[in-house]
Amino acid sequence: MLLIPAIDLKDGHCVRLQQGDMQKATTFGEDPAAMARQWLQAGARRLHLVDLNGAFAGKPQNFAAIKSILKAVENYANEVDLGEIPVQLGGGIRDLDTIEKYIDAGIRYVIIGTAAVKNPGFLQDACAAFGGHIIVGLDAKDGKVATDGWSKLTGHEVIDLGKKFEDYGVESIIYTDIGRDGMLSGINIDATVKLAQALTIPVIASGGLGSMADIEQLCAVEGEGIEGVICGRAIYSGDLDFAAAQARADELNG
Repeated sequence: MLLIPAIDLKDGHCVRLQQGDMQKATTFGEDPAAMARQWLQAGARRLHLVDLNGAFAGKPQNFAAIKSILKAVENYANEVDLGEIPVQLGGGIRDLDTIEKYIDAGIRYVIIGTAAVKNPGFLQDACAAFGGHIIVGLDAKDGKVATDGWSKLTGHEVIDLGKKFEDYGVESIIYTDIGRDGMLSGINIDATVKLAQALTIPVIASGGLGSMADIEQLCAVEGEGIEGVICGRAIYSGDLDFAAAQARADELNG
C-alpha cells in the first residue's frame, strides 16, 4: 500500500483546502521543494502534486514550483541511490502539449480530471500518445462525478466512467469522495472497494484520510485492487504520522 503525500500548490505555496474551496486554504509551507524532501525523508515512495490555480484556470500556473519539486526529488533519489521516485501531477491539464511539457520536465504520471469527463476524445488521444503515463482523477459525491474544481455535479456514475476510461488505456484511477476531502472524516472504503472491484486497473483512494485506522482498513482491502492512498490534511495537521503510517502499511501488507 503506497501512502502518497499530497503537495497542493496555490500561488507557489503549499496549502490544503477543505472540500476543494479555494477560499478555505490553509498554508502549510512556503517552500514546495523543502516540503517534498520532508516527505521523501519520512519514507514516501511517490508524491502527488496538484496545481490548484491551474485546476481553476484550466492551464498550468505553478510550473516554477513544480520544477523545484522535481529537482529536489531527483537530488534526493541520487543521494540515497533509490532510482526514480515517481511524481504524479494534476490540475488544469487540458491539452497534449501540456502533458508533453510535464513529462519532459520529469513528471511520471499526469492526472486528468475534468477534461476526461468533458472531453473523452482528449483522454483517448492522451492515452494513445503517452501510454503508461495517464491517470484519471474521478471526484465524486454520492456516486456521481463532479467536475470544474468540484463546482459542478454531473449525472455520470463513477463505475460507468471508470470502466470506460479503463478501456481507453489509463494507468490507474484516483477516486476522491469530495464530501470528505480535507475533513479528516475517514476514507469512503465501501465506494472505493466497489470501484476497484469493477476494474482491473489499480485504484488510488483519496479524500478524508484521518487516522491510522483508515490505513489499516485500506490495507485489509488492498487485494481488491487498491494500490495506494493520497495523504493530505492529516499528515500536515499531525493527526497522522506519515512515517509511522507507511511503516504500518508495510508491516501489514509487505
